Amino acid sequence: MAELAYSSAIAIAKKIRDRKISSREALDYFLARVDSLDKPINSVVTIDAARARAEADAADAALARGEIRGPLHGVPMTIKDSFQTAGMRTTSGAPELKDFVPQEDAWPVARLRQAGAIIYGKTNLPIYAGDLQSYNEVFGTTNNPHDLTRTPGGSSGGSAAALACGFTPLELGSDIGGSIRLPSHMSGVVGHKPSYGIVPAHGQIPGPPGTLTLADLAVAGPMARTVDDLKLGLDIMAGPNRWDGPAWRLKLPPPRHRKLAEYRIAAWLDDPACRVEPESRALLEKAAATLASAGAAVDYDARPAFTLEKVADTFFALLQAALAGGVSFEKIEQYAATSGDTSAAQTRRLLAMRHRQWLSYNERRLQMRKRWEEFFTQWDAILLPVMPCPAIPHDHSEPQASRMATVGGDQMPYWNLTTWMAPAGACYLPATVVPVGTLSNGLPVGIQIVGPFLEDRTTLDLGRHLHARMGGCPRPRGF
Repeated sequence: MAELAYSSAIAIAKKIRDRKISSREALDYFLARVDSLDKPINSVVTIDAARARAEADAADAALARGEIRGPLHGVPMTIKDSFQTAGMRTTSGAPELKDFVPQEDAWPVARLRQAGAIIYGKTNLPIYAGDLQSYNEVFGTTNNPHDLTRTPGGSSGGSAAALACGFTPLELGSDIGGSIRLPSHMSGVVGHKPSYGIVPAHGQIPGPPGTLTLADLAVAGPMARTVDDLKLGLDIMAGPNRWDGPAWRLKLPPPRHRKLAEYRIAAWLDDPACRVEPESRALLEKAAATLASAGAAVDYDARPAFTLEKVADTFFALLQAALAGGVSFEKIEQYAATSGDTSAAQTRRLLAMRHRQWLSYNERRLQMRKRWEEFFTQWDAILLPVMPCPAIPHDHSEPQASRMATVGGDQMPYWNLTTWMAPAGACYLPATVVPVGTLSNGLPVGIQIVGPFLEDRTTLDLGRHLHARMGGCPRPRGF
């Protein structure tokens, strides 16, 4: 049974189908593992063991009748606590929702259940998924299993930590400002930010329960420890939303090439606008060199026709506009009158931007999407850093925009840590994150593989090749 902890979802599903283990046995194993190991991590914050056991027993009974519900038949897993789960508490880390039990599943959760998954618990996050660290007043702080003094990332930090600890083989994360990619990097797991719009996310909080709006930039996507599990998760969850279902179908293109040696890859691994710490950059360069040594064409100078500074400025403005729905009208008026050039002041003014200003930023975004289209006629994908540094120490000071982070011995505004989220995030592109090694202090480092819009299978295919060559996901000591 011990090998289950770090088995893939695909492998566990096969063991269940082959009757080598029952769904109930797999579930009880993960429940016991969380009970014995999660206290110092605090990643799995809600568990419904009774219901999960009943569902696992039903899955085993169905299998005995020769019925297989789907590719995840009987596989236990956890879900980020921002996604509504019918009959199971969903708080999004908010005190006002600490006792909220939804009556229906969020759409990605429903699709995972339809594929046979057994949802046994929920994983921690910042309040309303609004930070790149994971802590809240309801459940407290989640620690990085590689270093308890540091964050596992956010907002899908509990998801990433649970995967790193072997508490679940698969997770459902969300990403608006980097919330799949950042914790995958900081915790040493794999994650995929899908192309915008291909995974319906109705039922995620925020907005309030019952909201039907899909925020600009926001996506839902899989997190795991193998890229094959990411591919399976995307296959299960991707499709038309509730409005388009009667007429639309989604058929993502296959990977651009069958062999790694046929790929043309750009590598944008550092930039004056957001310098990457030297030891982290060395791991990124090693990853690029590994692809080159396997026959891929790798170019370290190829760039889209815009600067990192410009796309980051656009991304941050669009992000604040997308987040402004949760800000009261009174505060918006106050924020609009904010003066000064501090990071906090700039953030507040962006939260209060007028629609005309948003239209200007949106046009900028569309122009950059066109530049990406041109770029990807010459290149199949581009490698980017995830962050300029590894996982950061816990810092819960308020306001967030006034926090500072230490990178390479220098101080930078906290939200500048998300600068490398911008090229894919602002322009709706798919991005697959895989670990590429650990630093001398044991902290993992990940790399982004970004590709053309709707060509998610290309970034996942490259991620599979790279992950196999870079040693997989690092296992935290003691797990």
